[in-house]
Amino acid sequence: MKSNSKVLILTAKYGNGHVQVAKTLEKKCKELGYKEVIVCNLYSESFPIFSEITQYLYLKSFSIGKQFYRLFYYGVDKIYNKRMMNLYFKMGHKRLHQIVTSEQPDMIINTFPMIVVPEYRRKTGTVIPTFNVLTDFCLHRIWVHENIDKYYVATNHVKEKLLRLGINPSMIKVTGIPIRSQFQENLNVIDIHKKYHLDPTKKILLIMAGAHGVLKNVKELCQSFISKSDQIQTVIVCGNNTLLFESLQPLSEAYPQALKVLSYVERIDELYRVAACMITKPGGITLTEATALGVPVVLYKPVPGQEKENAHYFEQNNAAVVINQIEDIVKEVTALLSDETRLQEMKANIKKIHVSYSADLILEDMVRECEYIRNKKMMIGSVNY
Repeated sequence: MKSNSKVLILTAKYGNGHVQVAKTLEKKCKELGYKEVIVCNLYSESFPIFSEITQYLYLKSFSIGKQFYRLFYYGVDKIYNKRMMNLYFKMGHKRLHQIVTSEQPDMIINTFPMIVVPEYRRKTGTVIPTFNVLTDFCLHRIWVHENIDKYYVATNHVKEKLLRLGINPSMIKVTGIPIRSQFQENLNVIDIHKKYHLDPTKKILLIMAGAHGVLKNVKELCQSFISKSDQIQTVIVCGNNTLLFESLQPLSEAYPQALKVLSYVERIDELYRVAACMITKPGGITLTEATALGVPVVLYKPVPGQEKENAHYFEQNNAAVVINQIEDIVKEVTALLSDETRLQEMKANIKKIHVSYSADLILEDMVRECEYIRNKKMMIGSVNY
């Protein structure tokens, strides 16, 4: 591929992971000199109202909609080849046709399972190299289609699942999940402690509380950690959750040495570097970031679907503690933080899962694959001629 080639990246905003991976790949494409990089939220552009509703339902899957989401996630496997899936196969076809016709991309990257893309090839005969970048540590059947040229996956565990579905080994590459380049940097932890006014003599417990459905009763939990141990300094990241941030401020002011409350943090990697462990939800991106910097994770009540599958994989690899009862969190976390040997084991285990420079590995391989597909097309064309 030449630098004047066009790259089309398709994504969707069901959770933040798919969009973050799209942005990371877009940045890497531009660094490699591909000026024409189009990022498209295909479903939002095709069906804005439908997308709003389904994204709302997705967010609700972390609270009232758990059973609904369980049925959707695990039920799709059962109806994959049935007529009910035809609607999903066609979703976005018209908008995709407009983009392909007007932009004429040289390759398509999916960071969300867009079945319409390989279906477009099947129906039109238009062969554009098409790649799936999977954004979790598990496999859902909906990513798989005969007209996908290559799959880029997080682990050998996911590769094995694709092989069982009959995908050729040459069409699968274990690359990890692409994350922001700041997670590859070397930083001085002393400077980080100073920047956030943290105590280097204490164990830092990082709680990512801004994400949907991570924790309930956060204030009560903070009070429990404060009363339990003076060797723990809790850092809560509220993200854009202003109500939570404001409700925790008085407690932080009353116990400044025990609790730090932050809103949105741009350089979240800095906090990962000083954390002894982190309470979070098991999204593919957050977990990948934790593997990059070796942060043991505590996962509270993962919702059915990819988060539960992710949590199960990390728990099996002794890289995470999964807690299903709110009343067990304080006891389990304080026990973990007081056990340095176990923390170091978990740190080593979570680092083993990481693949460095994923975006580089993926795009370098995609360039080779595009060249191969183009040459193959030319050979077939000359034979037919």
